Amino acid sequence: MAPTPNELWQQGSGFFSRLKNYYAKDVETAPLISEQAALLCEVLFTAFYVAPFYLSSTLRSTPLQSRDAPTVIRARVRAVGLTCVACSVITVYVLAIPGHCTPQEVIRLVGIWPVDPIDILRVLGLVMILYVCSLYETVIVDGEWRNWSFASFKEAIFDNWIGYRNLIVAPITEEVVFRALTIPLFLLAKTSPTRIVFVTPAVFGLAHLHHLVDFIRSRTPTGRRSPPLMIWLQGMLRSTFQFAYTSLFGFFAAFVFLRTGNLYAAIVAHSFCNRMGLPRVWGKVGQVADYDYVPVEMKGQAKRDNDAHIPSPPIKVGNSLMQDEDGDVNKSQASTSVEPKNLRLAWTIVYYLLLFMGAFGFYKMLFPLTDSRNVVARF
Repeated sequence: MAPTPNELWQQGSGFFSRLKNYYAKDVETAPLISEQAALLCEVLFTAFYVAPFYLSSTLRSTPLQSRDAPTVIRARVRAVGLTCVACSVITVYVLAIPGHCTPQEVIRLVGIWPVDPIDILRVLGLVMILYVCSLYETVIVDGEWRNWSFASFKEAIFDNWIGYRNLIVAPITEEVVFRALTIPLFLLAKTSPTRIVFVTPAVFGLAHLHHLVDFIRSRTPTGRRSPPLMIWLQGMLRSTFQFAYTSLFGFFAAFVFLRTGNLYAAIVAHSFCNRMGLPRVWGKVGQVADYDYVPVEMKGQAKRDNDAHIPSPPIKVGNSLMQDEDGDVNKSQASTSVEPKNLRLAWTIVYYLLLFMGAFGFYKMLFPLTDSRNVVARF
């Protein structure tokens, strides 16, 4: 039977032996670099990542060109790619100084190798437990599963610059810079794993405050030199909230990286969380009747049916049928207009039950599903 991660750590073989001895409290080993030097590198990496967005006119968002414009996204993708290269050079240089780490240990410390698909699936399963309520609302209540296909997947990610940025580029580059290239430097500084988890994500959260500039610029009226006070207040509130939840995710991503030594697991978790967004914490699910929106496909189908004098079938909006109180489809409404009805309260009750169950399940499974034989540091 293969040894467990705890047994490998206690036996101290190979990479685990060096790391265990380096962290051993009864062994007087001076840190290879200072914690201040590691923190300085992280701040420098953050500046490398964010500064180009505002120093270059090509990457800068304006009231006439938002950060979601394809030209801006393409330019920023190139910029963060160069940032990853520059930060990699610095980290590898520090790690590979004679006496610090061997080339094999450098690859191991940055989480590139070994690649363990089981760890990736376990971490993905863990975040899916946390987001079980959002999956329920998105997949079942809103009926997203009806649109699942390879073509829709390709269109949402690879044919859409916003999807490509949010689900591919941002997770990869942010995890590389703020986890794979930063955490090993704190390990060299003999920073405790707990301190790494709670210190490094703070800079990660601060790195997202630059969205405040984008928000204010995009909402400042053209020709006005300074934005209104209300725009500033809205921007500050949004940025404070964004700092809070990005820092919380940073805690989790750093924890996963240390527990699994797997960069790919952190990237997959990051991409999944970007896709799901924040779970709903108030309001009802399946409430579509309050929105003045009718899909173009429905309007077109209703018009064609009217022209051909074809009785219209039940039209689904989200997960509900347009039905009268007696259960029959109101064909006059279906053929001339779309008036969706909201789902009953029971759907919302199920959602909030899943919200609490998912949070509890995440808490209970946090350590079991991140236990790996490729552990970098034990808590």
